[in-house]
Amino acid sequence: MFTQIIKLIRIPQWIKNLFVFVPLVFSLNLFNTGYLLISIQAFIAFCLTSSIVYIVNDITDAEADRAHPKKKNRPIASGKISPRQGGLIALAFGLAVAALCINLNFTFVLLLILFFLINVLYSLKLKHVVLLDIFSIAAGFLIRVLAGAVVISVAVSSWLILTTMFISLFLAVMKRHSELEIVENGSNSDTRKVLAFYSLNFADQLATVAAAGVIICYALYTVSERTITVFKTENLIYTTPFVVFGIFRYMYLVYMNKEGENTSQMLITDLQLIITVLLYMAVTMLIIYSAL
Repeated sequence: MFTQIIKLIRIPQWIKNLFVFVPLVFSLNLFNTGYLLISIQAFIAFCLTSSIVYIVNDITDAEADRAHPKKKNRPIASGKISPRQGGLIALAFGLAVAALCINLNFTFVLLLILFFLINVLYSLKLKHVVLLDIFSIAAGFLIRVLAGAVVISVAVSSWLILTTMFISLFLAVMKRHSELEIVENGSNSDTRKVLAFYSLNFADQLATVAAAGVIICYALYTVSERTITVFKTENLIYTTPFVVFGIFRYMYLVYMNKEGENTSQMLITDLQLIITVLLYMAVTMLIIYSAL
């Protein structure tokens, strides 16, 4: 039972909530113990809320998941955890989130509620609406970044917000591409109704636009006057190659290796992506914190 609960709450997916720490790092407060502890608290709140959303999604999608080659093994779809048990776990997590939010500011709580509502709405309706489905996913990432900023009361660069939007759109579109390939190869035909409104060519064009948006917005962020003033250095531009390589590597894995349906799994299993992310983090930290 414990193993099935771990699968149900999808701990590997919690990696997406690391976006909460983006404002902490880029506001030069990573080593501020008070801010760090508050951000960790916010991160945990988002992780638990994400798991609640996954449980709600699994309950509502149980029938469709049974027709999917991989999703049929999910705890609720396979019958190893009943919808009632799933609901009780979600309720327990909800109480834990409420306890965590007691000491966090009101704006953060509102953003967390908005995050939950958008995701529930996505599970019930928006995932069946073309384009709104991927923008709903992008909204979740944007909310994480904004929540990470308001919880420690710091400002976020507009370019960083745009970069977050484009990278989240990119990941969502690449996921749709992978799902379309599964359908077109005849592996499954009942996963997502919205796939009927997409085509591989359309998804490829969206992915190209989103990938270009990520690279351009991030590059402009590194050379913007505000960034140079805050970090007291122009060297952040040297982190751009890591971003470009990461985008290209991700596209390679999706287009050539036919991966991409599980974004989080790819990010924690592909060695080149892992090394790229670690190098990016190390170089970024060295550049922006060595100037202090």
